[in-house]
Amino acid sequence: MPARKLKEFLDEHNVKYVSITHSRAYTAQEVAAAAHIRGKEFAKTVMVKLDGKMAMAVLPATRKVDLEALKQAAGAHKAELATEQEFQYLFPECETGAMPPFGNLYGMETYVDTSLTEDEEIAFNAGSHIELVRMAYRDYERLVQPKVAPIAQV
Repeated sequence: MPARKLKEFLDEHNVKYVSITHSRAYTAQEVAAAAHIRGKEFAKTVMVKLDGKMAMAVLPATRKVDLEALKQAAGAHKAELATEQEFQYLFPECETGAMPPFGNLYGMETYVDTSLTEDEEIAFNAGSHIELVRMAYRDYERLVQPKVAPIAQV
């Protein structure tokens, strides 16, 4: 079952979604393979600090975050990757590194790479390393209201 906070939020907003259980996988590429989803269609959440404030960067599993592009998109002076020690306490019901890309549920900004908006659906970790959620991208965008920008590099 997806993280309780995520599931309740989606159910409250009458969002149709599918929860998929897969074999334990830790990297976004492994999750995509285990769930038979193309890597470019699986969204990974990368925790970043923008001027010292925690934020989420959401991009295809096959790509890396472009910190310079993210810094520009956010209008920040500094963008850097956050360490697990810096963010794991923010997601008490999630396994480390498996948090869903819903910054709004955790009081932080969410930035989505432009390429993810091209698909009708979005799939992402649901709080654990054995489950993901797939839902319509337009529902995701409506609920999260992320800032969309080209923030990924190959």
